[in-house]
Amino acid sequence: MHENDIARIIVDAAYHIHVSLGPGLLESAYQRVLAYELRTRSLSLQTEVPISIIYDGRDFDEGFRADMIVEDKVIVELKSVEKVAPVHKKQLLTYLKLADKRLGLLINFNEYLIKDGITRIVNGLPDDR
Repeated sequence: MHENDIARIIVDAAYHIHVSLGPGLLESAYQRVLAYELRTRSLSLQTEVPISIIYDGRDFDEGFRADMIVEDKVIVELKSVEKVAPVHKKQLLTYLKLADKRLGLLINFNEYLIKDGITRIVNGLPDDR
């Protein structure tokens, strides 16, 4: 399955969760519910995935933990904050580069409308939405 197809399923799942639960919960609650929802849609995923950093020829275990990697292709970073900061977007792009993935979704569930809380970050993915 292509990254864009996976992303569409993730966005739809996030929408349904947001309609049902609304904003205001902790990030960890949204992560558990989204993982459940994606699995019911037959997507494979891992949560809290450690990603190492290679620097100066050395492998540093666990440079960061991705909230979720779906189908081993799309990194999903979840937030439940008043406002997503520019650093959150840069952070996700760095995660994509380190993990050698082409697409990431930054989802802030603390928005009135979930469409305003979803940011798509690409790392070399052709724009063929």
